[in-house]
Amino acid sequence: MSFEFNHLPVMPEEVIKGLNIKPDGLYFDGTLGGAGHSKLILQRLTTGELIGVDRDADALSAAKERLAEFAPRVTFVHDNFENIKAIIGERRLDGVLLDLGVSSFQLDTAERGFSYMQNARLDMRMNREQELSAFDVVNGYSADKLTQIIRDYGEERQAGRIARAIVNQREHGPIETTLQLSDIVRTVLPTYREPHPEKRTFQAIRIEVNRELEVITPTIDDAISCMKSGGRIAVITFHSLEDRLTKQAFARNAKGCICPPEIPVCVCNKKPLGFAVNKKPIVAGEEELKQNKRSASAKLRIFEVY
Repeated sequence: MSFEFNHLPVMPEEVIKGLNIKPDGLYFDGTLGGAGHSKLILQRLTTGELIGVDRDADALSAAKERLAEFAPRVTFVHDNFENIKAIIGERRLDGVLLDLGVSSFQLDTAERGFSYMQNARLDMRMNREQELSAFDVVNGYSADKLTQIIRDYGEERQAGRIARAIVNQREHGPIETTLQLSDIVRTVLPTYREPHPEKRTFQAIRIEVNRELEVITPTIDDAISCMKSGGRIAVITFHSLEDRLTKQAFARNAKGCICPPEIPVCVCNKKPLGFAVNKKPIVAGEEELKQNKRSASAKLRIFEVY
């Protein structure tokens, strides 16, 4: 089967500028996807190398083809970027890129079960080798657990009503497809208020299946510990939950002493590990927004290590 990862990389110029590419550097793309950003990095390397990581085997296969001309300087790894320390071993990095969230390919490929626009078996696994799928979440979680997930990960005000509707429907048989789930949400949230009210529920279940939020903070911390002095980490987020965690992780690593204010002399000996290059997130410009709708919700934050 042929897979087309042809989506445009988000904020390509801003990412490359932010990473401050060194021709002989070692770079880590933890969300290889369509390899759009990785190709731009490799084009700027002479003797440098890139480690391309993705949990999606289809993405890795497509990236190997797209980056064939750079093959001697690319290492492809089928893994989760949260394992960055184990992946790079004793080596030290000049740059890390994390383009978070679901890829355009995953959304557009109906059989992957991510989209509420196309009918398919509920799946949503970025790594199709893992056991937990959207089917398991929707059909196995309690009403309370579903409410928590849909509320916290989807920021959905009607989470409780949606969860109860799902549990009620399960009494008549398992919920097997994306459109079945979409229809359930639409019975709770009428479409006259917004065209796709199920979007937040699908996002929440996807985040739960792939542990998307829980890996962000430890990965950023580990990446900082793996960097050379002057190395930079660029993180692209697509919703407020991801951006908040990224902002908080950068701020905490940029902070020095954490002793209580009543202690006159520092005893924690904590030193700042770097600084946020951009105080406010970088967003896509007008021209990019015209060409790439996916960039509309994207935010880019960059951190430089001391």
